[in-house]
Amino acid sequence: MADETEVEFPQEGASASAGQPDPQAGHDAEHHADPHAEEISGVDNWLEEGGPLEPQDVVETEGDVAPSAEVQLAERTADLQRLQAEYANYRKRVDRDRQLIAENATYRVLAPIIEVLDTIDRAREHGDVDGGFKAVADQLEGVVANLGLTRFGQPGDEFDPNLHEALSHLGTDPEVSVVTCKHIAKAGYKIGDRVVRAAQVLVVDPVDA
Repeated sequence: MADETEVEFPQEGASASAGQPDPQAGHDAEHHADPHAEEISGVDNWLEEGGPLEPQDVVETEGDVAPSAEVQLAERTADLQRLQAEYANYRKRVDRDRQLIAENATYRVLAPIIEVLDTIDRAREHGDVDGGFKAVADQLEGVVANLGLTRFGQPGDEFDPNLHEALSHLGTDPEVSVVTCKHIAKAGYKIGDRVVRAAQVLVVDPVDA
């Protein structure tokens, strides 16, 4: 009877020889190696060789950000100051325009009344302003004064071409040293600094003129 000897067959997936390295194992080791190791090594070598740094390689710190914040603060402050100055100028223009509109409206209303005031002045010179007419005249003059219409022009005033209209020269007068209003033909009126009508006057000159 022949000896029966069991023959062992190698299992599937096992290495043909235990002493030989498994090529698949080496491949897996390479696959699981740190993928950043080569990159880190490359950066270290680059720095050691004195290579320049790219912007993405530099991490900003608080010291790097501070100057930028100061510049932005200065720019915003300058913008705010400019806006405040523009607003102040705008308010001044609005106030000036509002005052001018009010003066123009007052001028349109009161300019025709000046002729009525001239009539009252002539009546007063002749002594015809009395009784009920005097009360009306006084009330009218008070109303226009409250609206900003002021009267100017008195005998003895120094002649001012911006305020007076010289109708005639009456010669010289030793009592005056400058051209002087001797007689007021019609009073002048103004609203604020705006002359509504210049005073119509007769003037005299100094002797040494």
